[in-house]
Amino acid sequence: MRTHPVPIPLAEDPPSGFMPRLRALGFRFLYVVDSVSLFVMMHLIMVARFGLEWPTYPFSHYLVGFLLATVIHLSVYYFGGMFEYEQRLGSPPWLPKAALLTGVAILFSAAIALGTGRYLVPRGNLLMFVIAAPALITFNRWYARRIRSRRFGAPRVLLVGPPEEVQSARHHMSESGSEASVVGATSTTSDLLAAVELADATDVLLLGGDRLEEIYPAPLDQLERQLIGVYHRVQPADTLLGLQRSRQIAGIPFVALRAHALPRNRLRLKRLLDVTLLLVALPMIMLVVGFAALYVLSRAGTDIIYRQERVGRGGQIFEVLKFRTMIHDAEATTGATLALEDDPRVLPGMRWFRAARLDELPQLWNVAKGEMSLVGPRPERPAFVSQFENRLPGYSRRHDVPPGITGLAQIRGRYETEPDYKLGHDLQYVVNWSPVLDLMIMLETIVVMARRLAR
Repeated sequence: MRTHPVPIPLAEDPPSGFMPRLRALGFRFLYVVDSVSLFVMMHLIMVARFGLEWPTYPFSHYLVGFLLATVIHLSVYYFGGMFEYEQRLGSPPWLPKAALLTGVAILFSAAIALGTGRYLVPRGNLLMFVIAAPALITFNRWYARRIRSRRFGAPRVLLVGPPEEVQSARHHMSESGSEASVVGATSTTSDLLAAVELADATDVLLLGGDRLEEIYPAPLDQLERQLIGVYHRVQPADTLLGLQRSRQIAGIPFVALRAHALPRNRLRLKRLLDVTLLLVALPMIMLVVGFAALYVLSRAGTDIIYRQERVGRGGQIFEVLKFRTMIHDAEATTGATLALEDDPRVLPGMRWFRAARLDELPQLWNVAKGEMSLVGPRPERPAFVSQFENRLPGYSRRHDVPPGITGLAQIRGRYETEPDYKLGHDLQYVVNWSPVLDLMIMLETIVVMARRLAR
């Protein structure tokens, strides 16, 4: 596929060597450490309860059950973000998150028990496990940070901001006993990459009221690829935005900045949910698409599928599929044009079809291919993307996730809604994504479609 020139991280040469390649694919030794730790702990709990004579089942049954339980817990921890790369400053609170995800994994194990009649882990072990597992997972992350510090040394911080802010931060870091050392300071982000390289810094603290568009997407993406943490000090006015994921660094509240809204594990979870829902709903999808295709055939003729280039995740160009609702060669004389309310190019009898978003049904094939998602920002045409990026700061952020058939902007607005208003909905979705949010949007989409069909 071709790539649209949106400001995204540039491709790097593939790393050489076995371990660098594994790390580039997302491998972490914590996968191995956690899986071995959980598996061994399940056996130790059995020994603590029963000694070496285990009741009821042969040892092979426990071995298989413990292996399956370990895989379930590791999968839940992965999709829950427990293996996400973390910046070195301001350690996040792992224990509450580990406890919550352990509970979710146990629910999955319970669902298997209900279906098979056999528990992967004896029920009497669960009380000990639900306490010990989060503590063990948290300890592994604490110890991994210790090893990382020993291997690479203490964090070396570059302070960015006005002189008075820099002086205050230096004082806080020295008084707090932070292991991080200040190795440089600058008053501007205009040449941040050079300042980081000159100071040999591992982390950057943005202290003043810097405009974040000055570092996003570049040089933030370059710094992220170099595993250099970038943090923005929480200003009093920022609290009006409802910030929840702040971290304390030397007694000062910061938020960690990332070039991409969703890490790899959450994107894979989103893809897994898409595929699962498509498979579950396949019979109904085939029925609805079949009836819709027959209706379009009666109105638009035999050429019922319309193909158009759109910009997808990471700026990738792909062909989106739609049912034809406009006349042939609708843009032959005008070029790329946004749809209007009461657009004269719409075929007779197809206006309600477009209003109900039924023309988007063929894009389920784009979802199956991985080019789109069920829920996400709508994919725009390359010509419009170029215009919007120049006019709307942060527009490229919507390309952090796969485009969707439906989304917040679609259920809150209409075809003719202004792009800057749609962008507000899209960015809200991107930074707050969760499986529950996707489910809510899909349910509300059904309600919106039903209302428009009833008009």
